Order: sequence, then C-alpha cells, then structure tokens
Amino acid sequence: MNLDLDGRIGEGWSGEAPNGSHVNVVLARRGSPTAAAAIGMFAHPSPGHTPVLVCVGPTQQKYEPIWPPTLMMNKATAVEERHQTMTWGAAQLGIGQGVLDAVADGLLEATGELLVLVAVWVDPAADDESAVREANRAATLKALTVCVEGRDPAAAAALVERRDALRNPFYGGA
Repeated sequence: MNLDLDGRIGEGWSGEAPNGSHVNVVLARRGSPTAAAAIGMFAHPSPGHTPVLVCVGPTQQKYEPIWPPTLMMNKATAVEERHQTMTWGAAQLGIGQGVLDAVADGLLEATGELLVLVAVWVDPAADDESAVREANRAATLKALTVCVEGRDPAAAAALVERRDALRNPFYGGA
C-alpha cells in the first residue's frame, strides 16, 4: 500500500441541488495519528450527527462493510426522518459505491491498512433517493481521485490568478 496517502485530503461535489452532494475525504494509514483522529469521531458524536462504518447489503442482517474500511459522518444535522433516510441510506450507498469505484480504478487497494473518512453534506430538502446516491458516488470518486493524484497544478495556479474575483454561493457581500 502507498503509505504516502496518509493524511491526504480531497473534496468533491456532484449533482444538482437539492439532490447533489458535497463530500470531504481524508485517507488514513492504520495505526497513524490520522487514523486515530478519524476513529476518535466514533466516540464523540454530537446530536444529529452519526458516524457510521459504511456498509451495504439488501437487509441489515446481510450488511457487509466496504473495503477499505470507510467511516462516514454527516455534515448537515439530520433530525427529520426523510433527511436521515437520505443520508444513511442513499448517501451511504453512494459513498460505498464511490469507494469501490476507486478500488476498481486502481486508485485504492481493498485493504484494512487504509481507512477512508468521508464527511458528507446532504441537503435537508433532498427528495430523490437515486439522484442523492448517484451524486454521492460521483462526489466520493472525485474526492478520492484528488486524494491520490493530487490537484492539477494548472487549476491551482488559475485559482490564485482569479483570487480577487472569487465568489461563494453562501456569501452575499460585495
């Protein structure tokens, strides 16, 4: 396994609001301080935020974990039942599929020596399970690709050049 992946960070967005998804990913080598911090989140959840080991299966009794082990934490507080279902159902499945896509593409190895930590944002207004699943799958693979392959240097340089004109959809100032 490429031990240089420990501590790598990636980001991905896919889909259209309200059914799109935003993920942040951290890779951690088993036994590293990064892995200890990721696993520590299991012991300290806050209300409306539930860390889970990403599992898939047709029923809860037939769950099996994604490999490499993938820990998921929701960024948007999930208190309404529909939002919880979208987060721990559609988003979890999509994240699992995205990690498995990365394994199939040769970006990651299916090993217990690597942990994948995914922080996921699912819009509370999401209303299409399939779109949420697909968005999480694509966003996760995008983020993992950045973790492993790095950011395109030309894209990073272009961002520096545009820094004074940058905008954010949640910023309304001048």
